[in-house]
Amino acid sequence: MSYASFIAERLRKSSRGRGFTSFITGTAIIGVALGTAALIIALAVLGGFEREITEKVIGFTSHVQVIGFHNQPLGDYAKNVLRIENESPLITAVQPYIAREALIRSKESVDGILLKGVDPARDISAVRKYIVLGSYNIEHVVGALPNIVIGRKLANRLVLTVGDKVAVFATGTSTDLSRMRVMQFRVAGIYESGMADYDDVYAFTSLKDAQLLFQYRNTISGYDILLSQVDSAEVVADQLQSRLRYPHYARTVFDNYRNLFSWIELQKKPVPIILGLIIIVATVNIIGTLLMVVIGKTREIGILRSLGASRRGIAGVFVRQGIWIGIVGTLVGNLFAFTLCYAEQQLHFLSLPSDIYFMTSVPILLRPEYFMIVSGISIALCYLCSLLPALLASRIDPIRAIRFA
Repeated sequence: MSYASFIAERLRKSSRGRGFTSFITGTAIIGVALGTAALIIALAVLGGFEREITEKVIGFTSHVQVIGFHNQPLGDYAKNVLRIENESPLITAVQPYIAREALIRSKESVDGILLKGVDPARDISAVRKYIVLGSYNIEHVVGALPNIVIGRKLANRLVLTVGDKVAVFATGTSTDLSRMRVMQFRVAGIYESGMADYDDVYAFTSLKDAQLLFQYRNTISGYDILLSQVDSAEVVADQLQSRLRYPHYARTVFDNYRNLFSWIELQKKPVPIILGLIIIVATVNIIGTLLMVVIGKTREIGILRSLGASRRGIAGVFVRQGIWIGIVGTLVGNLFAFTLCYAEQQLHFLSLPSDIYFMTSVPILLRPEYFMIVSGISIALCYLCSLLPALLASRIDPIRAIRFA
């Protein structure tokens, strides 16, 4: 152990018994801890928001969608499904679907819905994991009443529960209910995703039953396509567009929900800057703390210099002190952030209005890189802030320090 490290350790131990020095050192540590924790928590929450919204949006749609221009029906879909699957190794699943506006009527009320018919054998929807009542059973059974799965908010408005019968009207041909094509469905399941915009309007049935209702025969509205890497959505969409051509039109989930993802990016940009300033302010406190220590130890610094200690050695004492404050504060901040984030993941004690934030509780995404990056920045700033007091301490004249201290 070098003498600088030895003296720095003795300095820390001696300050524990001195009220004021111990207080300002503790304040500096708490400041670094709070700044570090705030930035980690903010990154975890923002990452959680992005992940949750992306997963839920993709759960109702997909990474890439292929539709018809002006929403015209697409034919020969059995052949095109195979063509799309073989287009790229990044494509993991393809789901033909029909999506059309419709009216749903219960004994109590009438409401508008977006009815999506999917092939149960190729279904990639994540709605089944949001089922709260009944089951996600949309199999087409010849001679049996077709099943439909609806959102909880819609079920509450229509006063429906599992097993109830509803009438679904195909809109677009007439504004008169008596002239619309209608089919009777049985409510097989009720889901709640936390995204009010979807729970209000999305309903699901089998592709075959949707074809019967909307008279699509052997045509569909489009294809939902899942990828192994969501970042490749734009590339795959371009490939499909060039291969399938008119009237097919390929678009990504980021195209379909551009405003939503732009909002997420807008939220992410200023937060690291603002919270980074909090860390900077906290680390600047280290300058004040070490300057007070330098002033209080002026005589001791003079004695060390007179005994032959180099300026570099004296500076090293206070640099080590600043780094120690940074390491302790960063560790405390990491522990606090992890504890709070983990508790929220398990207990969901921070609730959110789902009609605004698309979820019922604060989402958390814990990644090791959040802790490593923030910790590295925090300790580096603490090191930089300790250089000024260390430089001033190394320039103290030993004779004047001993004479006037």
